[in-house]
Amino acid sequence: MLPVNFIRDNKEKVIKSLEIRNYTNFDILDQIIQMDTKRKNLQKELDEHLAEGNRIAAEIKELFKTGRGSEAGDKKKRGSELKTINAALKHELTETKAHLEDLLLQVPNCANDLVPPGQSDEDNQVYQAWTTDLPVMEGDALPHWELAKKYNLIDFELGAKITGAGFPVYIGKGARLQRALISFFLDEALEAGYTEYQVPYVVNEDSARGTGQLPDKEGQMYYSEKDDLYLIPTAEVPLTNIYRNVILKEKDFPVKLTGHTPCFRREAGSYGAHVRGLNRLHQFDKVEIVQIQHPDKSYEALKEMCGHVEGILQKLNLPYQILLLCGGDTGFASAITYDFETYSAAQERWLEVSSVSNFEIFQANRLKLRYKGADGKNHLVHTLNGSALALPRIMATLLENNQTAEGIKIPEVLQKYTGFDIIK
Repeated sequence: MLPVNFIRDNKEKVIKSLEIRNYTNFDILDQIIQMDTKRKNLQKELDEHLAEGNRIAAEIKELFKTGRGSEAGDKKKRGSELKTINAALKHELTETKAHLEDLLLQVPNCANDLVPPGQSDEDNQVYQAWTTDLPVMEGDALPHWELAKKYNLIDFELGAKITGAGFPVYIGKGARLQRALISFFLDEALEAGYTEYQVPYVVNEDSARGTGQLPDKEGQMYYSEKDDLYLIPTAEVPLTNIYRNVILKEKDFPVKLTGHTPCFRREAGSYGAHVRGLNRLHQFDKVEIVQIQHPDKSYEALKEMCGHVEGILQKLNLPYQILLLCGGDTGFASAITYDFETYSAAQERWLEVSSVSNFEIFQANRLKLRYKGADGKNHLVHTLNGSALALPRIMATLLENNQTAEGIKIPEVLQKYTGFDIIK
C-alpha cells in the first residue's frame, strides 16, 4: 500500500509509474487525497473539541474546589454538548479512515524505473539469455508426465481420485527426489545466511492483506469460511508477517528468512499440454527466501537473491534464462520482478521456476513494519522475496533433461540427499 503522503507529494510521479502498469483509474488518487484531507480536518476538529472539554473539566473542578460549584452550570452544559459532538466526530473519523484505507488498498505499487512498459508476458524482456546450445533430446524422449508413469514416480490419476486435478501423489523415488530437492534448497539458503522457519500453512486476513494477497488475489486463495482463514499461496505470506507491527533497529539489517511449505492456489490455468502434469498445480511445494532490508540496501539484496537462484540452477545443471517483467505482467504488490525459466528439452519450451521481487515500502506500509533511523524517527523498510525454488517445474525439467537409455540420471549435488544416482 502506497503511503498517502507519498501519493499527495508525488502525484504526477505515481501516475507516470502506474501508466507503465497499464493502470488507468487515476481518479482514485484524487479521491485518496480528498479523503485524507477530510480525515485531517476531522482529526483537527476532534482534537480541538477534546482540548476544550479537558479545559472545561479543569475549570469545573476548580470552581467546586473553591466553593463556587453553583457557577458551573453553563460549563457543564457545554461539556455535555461536547461529548455528543465528539462521539459523532469519532464515528465519522472512523468511517473516513476505513474509506481511505479501502481506496489505498485498490492502488498497486509503483513500478521501478527499470520496469519496461508492456501489456502481458509476451512483452517481458530477456534480461539474461542462455548463451550456449540448448539440450536436444532424442526423438523418443518423453515429457515428464509420461516419465512419471513409466518409472512410477508420480500418480496424477490417484491425486485426482483422492482430491481432484492438480493434486499429484509422489511415490517411491519420486517422493525421495522431491524431498531431496527441498533439503538441497534449504541447505543452500542456510549457507547463504538465511534463518529457517517452519510456519503455519493457513493465515488470517490481516496476514493475507499485509503482503498484498488481499484484496488483489482473493479469488485465487483457498478460504475456510467457518474459521476465517486462508491457505497460503506461498511461504512469503507467513514469513513476512512474522515482522508485522515490528520496529527494527538499523543494526538488525539484513533480516533473512527461509522456509519450505506446500502452496495452495485455486486458479490453475487453462487446459492443454502447456499446463499438463507438473506444469501447473493447485498444490505444490516451494522453498521461499525473504529479506527485510534497509531501503538503501534493497537493490543490492535483490541482486544477491537473483544470484542465489542462479547458483542453485547452475548446480543442478539446468539451462536457464532471466526475464525482467514488463509493467503489465508485474504483480500488484511488486515494484520490480525478475522471473527465472528453465528449458524443458522434452517439451521444447521454457518453464517459469522462480520469481524474485522487490516490493520496496509497499508491503511494509501495510504491515506497519518499520525501523528506527539514526534521526530517531521511524521509517518504512523494504521487503523482498523469491522462490528458491518452486519444485514442480524443477522436477519436470530434471526428469526430462536427464532421461537416458539407462534411466533418469540424478544431478550430482542431489545424490547425497536421494541415496541413488539413477532412476531405472
